[in-house]
Amino acid sequence: MRDKLIKEMRENVMNAGKHAGKIAEKKGIVQEFKEFALRGNVLDLAVAVVMGAAFNEVVKSLVDGVITPIIGIIAKTESIALLKVTVGSADIKYGEFISTAIHFFLVALAIFIMVKLINSFRTKQKEDDAPAEPTEKELLMEIRDLLKERDTHL
Repeated sequence: MRDKLIKEMRENVMNAGKHAGKIAEKKGIVQEFKEFALRGNVLDLAVAVVMGAAFNEVVKSLVDGVITPIIGIIAKTESIALLKVTVGSADIKYGEFISTAIHFFLVALAIFIMVKLINSFRTKQKEDDAPAEPTEKELLMEIRDLLKERDTHL
């Protein structure tokens, strides 16, 4: 990271005052889409969507097949999803809402735990991989040296 920063600083100092207006190379839309689609983040997102859909089905099965029937037994009905109130000719199916809310809560909880684990892993990895950052004095000395180098080239 430090080398990249120094390289960028060197290029900026050397190009100071010069006209840098170059016409960007035009790319076809197919080439741009290919570059976009093959970037790591897009592929990771696609995998996450597929896994999320599969996980959603697992949680739905758990809620519909295990949790709501257990709550239904406690509520003395076949399943909590069947609970309803009839007002006139309308059925208010509050049991389905409760079942869907449980489903949402379990999915949200699982995602929260996964994100928390991934973030803690990334933090540990960054701490292990991070090189020592240069001090302010070191950066100022490098800038000074770059400016001296630029002045000798002009």
